[in-house]
Amino acid sequence: MTLTERSRISIALIVLYTPAFFIAIFLTIRHGLGRSSGWRFVLTFTLARLLACAFQLRTIAEPTNLSLYIGEWVLLGIALSPLELTSLGFLSRVVASINKRHATLLTPRHIRLVQLLNTAALGLAVGGGVQAGNAAGSGGAIRAPTLTKVAVALFIATFACVVVGALATWRSVRYAEEGEKRLLVTIAATSPFLLVRVVYTAMSCYSGRSEFNPVTGKVGLLLGMAFVMELVIVYAFEAVGLTLKKIVKEPDGERSVEMTPKATA
Repeated sequence: MTLTERSRISIALIVLYTPAFFIAIFLTIRHGLGRSSGWRFVLTFTLARLLACAFQLRTIAEPTNLSLYIGEWVLLGIALSPLELTSLGFLSRVVASINKRHATLLTPRHIRLVQLLNTAALGLAVGGGVQAGNAAGSGGAIRAPTLTKVAVALFIATFACVVVGALATWRSVRYAEEGEKRLLVTIAATSPFLLVRVVYTAMSCYSGRSEFNPVTGKVGLLLGMAFVMELVIVYAFEAVGLTLKKIVKEPDGERSVEMTPKATA
């Protein structure tokens, strides 16, 4: 049994995402599952990547199993959702920290509205992925259905909200609690990588060019514009997460950051 280039990449991704998955579990347990915690989305993304790779490798033994291709297609198609929700979750945490000392125009409630927009896009992307897979299995052309096109438009809008929100928050970041500025810096630093990932998804959806198909297209484009970008984002946030203090609830219900004498911004 000969491994294809795509299969070798799947094996490499499993090797890289397995430790990322366990780090995400640790960070999720440490920092919690609250709305302002992006770690649950990092955990969701790493699990989705591992499953997508497993589906792809299974097609070697079962090349006619349509369910495997649909599963991989859906998991590749929804990747933007947890990545964007991660940035939004951390942005909400930073904004909440700032608002304890300084009122801002942007509030966690506004960010939650954007998260709802992203969640709607996620549902549409899943439905679109299933439709596309079923159409391909019935002998139809492999193309993005309307549901997927709407979902990608919402993902693009979500990314724009992340960028605008980060820029708006930056002016007040000096009011954030110790250490929280690192999260905003990471959001800003990973935004170019997220942009490339958004562009790849948009091209695969709207361009009609077969090389951008995430399942049957050019592997080099998928690797460079999607997989590498995702890895950089995941490990950047996890690296920062390992340096952050745990958020705890105070008696009045407010959330604060555990402080240590050596905590730095």
